[in-house]
Amino acid sequence: MKNKNILTSVLLIYLICFVLRLIEYFLLRTDSTVIGEALFHKLAGIVILINFACIYKYKAGEVGFSTDKCGIKLAAGLLFGIFCFAIAYFVEVQIAKSSGSYTGLKFYVTSYSVNGNLGNQTGLLFFALCVFGNIVNVVMEEGVFRGLFIRRLQERFSYASTAIISAVLFGFWHGVGPVRSYIDGDLSTFGLIMNCLILILSSAVVGYKYGLITKITGSGFMAMGDHFVNNTLVNILHVVSVNGADQLQIVRISIAQTISFIIVLIWYFYSKRQTR
Repeated sequence: MKNKNILTSVLLIYLICFVLRLIEYFLLRTDSTVIGEALFHKLAGIVILINFACIYKYKAGEVGFSTDKCGIKLAAGLLFGIFCFAIAYFVEVQIAKSSGSYTGLKFYVTSYSVNGNLGNQTGLLFFALCVFGNIVNVVMEEGVFRGLFIRRLQERFSYASTAIISAVLFGFWHGVGPVRSYIDGDLSTFGLIMNCLILILSSAVVGYKYGLITKITGSGFMAMGDHFVNNTLVNILHVVSVNGADQLQIVRISIAQTISFIIVLIWYFYSKRQTR
C-alpha cells in the first residue's frame, strides 16, 4: 500500500505541473510571443519543487542540488554537450556541403516548433531571454524529474525502476507541442502520431540518460549543463542552406543524443563495475 501511495504522490505532483503546462501552451502561448519560451509553468514548477521538497523534508542535495563540486560538474555537462553537438553539427554541415546547398552557420534566436523553428532575432535582449528561459527550464525539469521524483520513488523502488518511471513521465511531458500543432491545424493526424511518437520516445531516452548522469555524479548539475546545451544550441546556432535553415535539425539532434547516450551508458556500467 505504501508503494502505491508514493507512486500516487509523484503522479499527483506531475499532474499539477502538467495542467500548468497545458494552460501555458494552449491559453497563454508565451512561447509564441516575444518571450519565445513557455516560461511561466517552469517557474511555477520550481516553486512546486521547493514546496514539496520542504513537505517531504528533503535537503537540496537529495533532489539534485548538492553543492559538492557543483561548478566542476556543471562545466563538465556543458563541455560534454558541446562535444557531442560539435560532432553532430560537423556531420550535418558535411551532408549539406555534399549536396551543394550549404551556405553557412548563423547565430540568431528562434523558438523551437515541431514544424520548424520560429522567429529570427539577433538582438542581445533575445539572446538573454533565450539563455534565461533555458536556465529556468533545466532547473525545473532536472529538479523535478531527476531530483524530486527519483528521490521520492527511491523510498520504495529500486533506482532502475525510478529512472524508468521518471523517463516515461518526461517523455509524455513533451507530447504537448504536437497536440497543439494538430489542434491549430498545422499537423495532419499522421503528423500528430509520428511527431508524438518521436518526441515522446526520444525525450524518454534522453530523460533516462540524464537520470544516469545524475546517478553517476551524485547531483543534477552535470545533467543540467548537458540539458542546457541541448536546448540552447537548437535555439541559437543554425545550419543554413539554400533551402532554408535547419533542414536536417532532427538528424543533428539524433546524432548528438545517440553519441551522448552511448558514452553515458558505457560510463554508467564502468562506474558500476568499479564500485563493485
